[in-house]
Amino acid sequence: MQELALTARMNAEQTRQLSEVVGRERLRLRNWIRRQLADPAEVDDILQDVFIELVLAYQSLKPIEDVGAWLFRVARNRITDLFRKKKPEALADQAIATNEDSRALEDLLPAFDPGPEGAYTRALLIDELEDALEIMPTEQREVFLAHEVEGLSFKEISARTGVGINTLIARKHYAVLQLRERLQAIYDEIQDE
Repeated sequence: MQELALTARMNAEQTRQLSEVVGRERLRLRNWIRRQLADPAEVDDILQDVFIELVLAYQSLKPIEDVGAWLFRVARNRITDLFRKKKPEALADQAIATNEDSRALEDLLPAFDPGPEGAYTRALLIDELEDALEIMPTEQREVFLAHEVEGLSFKEISARTGVGINTLIARKHYAVLQLRERLQAIYDEIQDE
């Protein structure tokens, strides 16, 4: 009888701990997964898989030192598995939506190794690049895209917009600095893996 009471208390304690971890980490983990995947259904599937694995780890009494780091590692592994199942999407097919139209990203990112790790890295960088361009001031974004993506010279951009060449150069300079700062964190994260 005492064994049943002890087991019931252990189960209640495990349930409490799991609920606490899920409540604490769910939003942060979901947001991180959303930055990696475009499909909301896949985000929910990965999130559910991660928490199922957490429950299984608790049930098997596997010790987990840093639950937050463990959850992100499991999520990254699940995303990698998902990319292995999918056929990688060509970089030329990826696009940035701007106010006027869509522009290809193939010239903005370096080449990646084929396979799931390359696809994961490509998706991560595309997502960060889109986010960085989205929050960039409009004038800087337009000059950057016109010069880097459309291949226009500063003289051509100046003729089209009526803005002086030196102003356009300065705007692009600030855009590049912002992108470099934003993408450096992702680059460092990839290098640490």
